[in-house]
Amino acid sequence: MLGKITEFFRNLPSKKCTECGKKIDEQHECYGNICNDCIKVSDM
Repeated sequence: MLGKITEFFRNLPSKKCTECGKKIDEQHECYGNICNDCIKVSDM
């Protein structure tokens, strides 16, 4: 059973920005759907 659950998450499509369509590098604590470029965020 555990193998099927992990396979499900492994096969999910990549998250894409709703503004530009660019692939988003997901973070475990983030549920956003706009990339850092579109929301004008830069690393400090």
